[in-house]
Amino acid sequence: MRHALVLGGARSGKTAFGERLALHSGKRPLYLAMTKALDGDMRERVESHRTGRTGRFATREEPLLLSRALIEAGQEHDAVLVDCLSLWITNLLMANEDVATAVGELCATLMEFREAKVILISHEVGLGIEPENAMTRTFRDLAGSAHQRLAEVCDDVYFVAAGLPLTMKGAAPT
Repeated sequence: MRHALVLGGARSGKTAFGERLALHSGKRPLYLAMTKALDGDMRERVESHRTGRTGRFATREEPLLLSRALIEAGQEHDAVLVDCLSLWITNLLMANEDVATAVGELCATLMEFREAKVILISHEVGLGIEPENAMTRTFRDLAGSAHQRLAEVCDDVYFVAAGLPLTMKGAAPT
C-alpha cells in the first residue's frame, strides 16, 4: 500500500487531486476531515465540501487524534484522504499539544499501516514571505518540519499548482 503526501498552496487543486487519487485507489474511500467548524463561514465550507462528496466518500471529522482515526478507518475503508495536515497542526497548537510528538506518532503509524492507502493533503506555507509574528513563524516551522518527516515515510509526494500535479517522489499519478 503506497501512502501519498500532496502539498500545494491555497486553492491550488491539491484536494481535488487527492480525491482523484483516493477514488482511483479504493472502492470504499473515507474523507477524514481535520476541521473544527468554529464559525458560520467554516460551517458553510464544511457543509459545501460534504455535499460535494456525497455518494463518493464516507466522511469523518477528527481534529486531533489522527493516528487513532487512521487505524480505525482501516477496518472499513481501503483509501483514506486526510484533509488537511496544516489544519491538524493548527488544532494541535490551539490545544497546546506537542506537534512534533504527534507528527512522530503519525509517521510511525504510516510506516506500519497497510490496511488502506493514505493520502495526506497539506498547505505548503514555506514559499511566502517571512511571517511577521512569532506564532505564525512557529506554525510555518512546524508545518515545514512535518512535511519533511512525512515526505520521508510516504511512498509518493506531489506538489500541486494551478491544478497540475508535479511528482516530487515516487510514482506519477495514473
